[in-house]
Amino acid sequence: QVQLVESGGGLVQAGGSLRLSCALSGRFFSVYAMGWFRQAPGKEREFVARISCNGGGTTNYAESMKGRFTMSRDNAKNTVYLQMNNLIPEDTAVYSCAADRTCYRSSRDSRNGAMYDYWGQGTQVTVSS
Repeated sequence: QVQLVESGGGLVQAGGSLRLSCALSGRFFSVYAMGWFRQAPGKEREFVARISCNGGGTTNYAESMKGRFTMSRDNAKNTVYLQMNNLIPEDTAVYSCAADRTCYRSSRDSRNGAMYDYWGQGTQVTVSS
């Protein structure tokens, strides 16, 4: 049974930084591609970033996050991270991580939450102006 637990959310002022973590309990963490999504109140779930399986050599980001967010993975700790810098109020949302048993996908499919097999409960990020 795979479980994902996010942590690291909180309240931060605009311009600040946060680092989210997502720990996966279960075997063979390295074979999963991992993604981050977010959902703001009254809005649809939105793709944030994805990292490929194994060494995580390939990362994809939503356009609005490029240059501000960095996703990484530590297979020894069964954990992925999302470093978020220069946060703006529009980044306020619940951030969830997800695991995908398919390592490589097209850019389009990578952004589709329906392609992911396991989800965490999410962690709240609030950016004040």
